[in-house]
Formats: sequence, structure tokens, C-alpha cells
Amino acid sequence: MKEEKIIVPANGYFMLFVFLVLFFGSIATIVALKTPWPIITIVLSLVMAFGFVMVQPNGSRVLLLFGKYVGTIKKNGFYWVNPFYTKKKISLRASNFDSERLKVNDKLGNPVMISTILVWRVQNTYKAAFDVDNYENFVRVQTDAAVRKLASMYPYDNFADEGHDEDITLRSSVNEVSEALEKEIDERLSIAGIEVLEARIGYLAYAQEIANAMLKRQQATAIVAARHKIVEGAVSMVEMAIQELNKNEIVELDEERKAAMVSNLMVVLCGDKEAAPVVNTGTLSH
Repeated sequence: MKEEKIIVPANGYFMLFVFLVLFFGSIATIVALKTPWPIITIVLSLVMAFGFVMVQPNGSRVLLLFGKYVGTIKKNGFYWVNPFYTKKKISLRASNFDSERLKVNDKLGNPVMISTILVWRVQNTYKAAFDVDNYENFVRVQTDAAVRKLASMYPYDNFADEGHDEDITLRSSVNEVSEALEKEIDERLSIAGIEVLEARIGYLAYAQEIANAMLKRQQATAIVAARHKIVEGAVSMVEMAIQELNKNEIVELDEERKAAMVSNLMVVLCGDKEAAPVVNTGTLSH
């Protein structure tokens, strides 16, 4: 047998009644009849007591008879099975696994620190018990391997200015990366009968040796983008100012004076600090 077999054994309460009748009935027979023969029944009833098994909700018991797989009890309750069965307990509850922070290289070769949070449970007790040596350790090792592979498939962030413009990145594409991670881990753990309920990146950051440099790079990129927006707005405002002056015929400006006004307005609009106004009490020529 290579597949899981679900069985429902004998009712434990009925067999407990039988056990009590045999055990105490044999003792009463010995006392009443003064004969040792009921001792055999007492011994058999004591052996029978080893067959009682209790299965809690979301629990299971894998049954073996001298190394041969007999079946799995998944329904919770009180049961009685062959006393010679080996009863291996396997939990069917959902479990959390928070992996260690691993240092790996992303698609661009940058070292990053990454960890994952995995929610899993045993789906096939036969595979979990017999296809792998230790299914809990198997989950840990294969999750780490899947995280390493995933990190090498995507860059940490986009670097469009360097010609690396990716649609999916580890930092910004959370849903896509989580789906890819869940699929990768599920494929690896299927051999152990493990069902992956959820897999997500728990921690993500550049490695310490390049973290400061990458932070400065991100800040510089943000500053350049902000300056670009400021310049676009300043040019638009200067253009609008000149058009309104000409339209309303407030003042006539030659090319030289237009250039001076444009220069002054650009300094005021693009400067980091507030401009200090200078009042001209003379003519425009002074």
C-alpha cells in the first residue's frame, strides 16, 4: 500500500465495557470458585487494554502492524484497535513556520536578507509518515531552499536608470511574489503530503554591507524625481507669467529683460530656501 487509507475502528466505549466485564468478572470468578483458570482471561483483558486509542479534533493516528501500514484514523473520538498495532500520532492542525533570515543574492546579484512566514498542515498522513524521514524538518529545509530560489528570480527593486526595468520586484510586487513563493513551496512539499495554506515574505532588506549605499541611492533617486517635478512646474509657471503679462499689456519686455525675469523666477521657484525680495525703487534699467 502506497496511499493513505482512512479507517474507522471499533467503538471504544463498547470495548471498554467488554474489558471491564472480562477483568472484574474474572476476578469475581477466582474469588467465588477458588480456581486459577480465569487468570488467563485477566491477562487477555490487560492485553486488550493496550488497544484503546483517543483521537482529538484535527488529529490522527497512523496504525502499523509489525511494520505494515494498516490505515489512518482521522475522525476524532474514542476507539479500540488491535493491541499489537503501533499507533503513530500526526497532527492535522495548521502550523506556522517563521524561517530564519537568509542572505541571498537577488537577480541583479545584490545581497539581500529575506525570510518567509509559512502556514501549512499535513494533508496525507501516509506520505508524511513514510515518504520522508522527518516531515517537520523537511518543511523547514525545503522552505529555505524555495526562498533562496525565489530571491534569485527577481530583483530587489527597479533600476530603470541602469537599464534594469523589471515588471516584478521583491519589494513592490508583494502579491505576485507571494503567489510564486507559495507555488514553489507547495511543489516541494507535496512529496511529504503537506498542504501549503499561505506563504508570504516576512522580512526583506538589503544586506548590511550595501544597505547604506542603497539607501543613499534611493534618496538620490527620490531627490532627482522631486527636482524634475519642481522644474516642470517652474517652467510652466514662468511661461504662464510671461503670457499673462503680454496678454494684459502690463509691461513690454525685450528679450534681455525676459531672460532676466525667467532667471529670477526659476531661482525663486526652484530654490530650497525662501527667496528674500529686493525692492527696486528705480527704473527697470537700474
